Amino acid sequence: MKRCVFASAVALLACSVSVSPAFAQAKTAPPAPAKVVAAAPTTPAPAAPAKWVAPVKGTATIEVMRGPAKVVGKEIVTTFKLKNTSTGSINLLRADQDWYDKGDGKQRSLVTSTNGMYRKPFLPGDVIDFELRAPLNGKPDIDRIVFSHANGKIDAKAVKSFDAPAAGAKSAKATK
Repeated sequence: MKRCVFASAVALLACSVSVSPAFAQAKTAPPAPAKVVAAAPTTPAPAAPAKWVAPVKGTATIEVMRGPAKVVGKEIVTTFKLKNTSTGSINLLRADQDWYDKGDGKQRSLVTSTNGMYRKPFLPGDVIDFELRAPLNGKPDIDRIVFSHANGKIDAKAVKSFDAPAAGAKSAKATK
């Protein structure tokens, strides 16, 4: 019994001794002498990484500059410029658009609808382009758009430009 244990220990020792030279690293050649090279022109430092901004929980606010809705092929294309006026980032911005026809004068009926998502964090003060494409069905007359985000609702305010403050509102300092 002791001979079996002794024989396996000898076999293990023989294997480790014969295998260790195979794993030895070869010596590398010494590096070539460095050549003197003229200094390259300096490049500007890369842009600083974006700071993390805590997301808005609950109701967020945005300003919306709406472009005209156009029929392109068999789709209705609506474009927007959106500006985040909240103090935090808006995550997973979503827009739901419903198109209605003229109806019978008492009630309009839904013709088509679509939705769009902006998956990147929408940081405070940022302006993004947003596009919605709805299939063209029937005779759409008027639309309704509802904005929301991952953590709640969005209060959208229609504006003609982002630079002008709201009418009647006073600001302490002008922003550009």
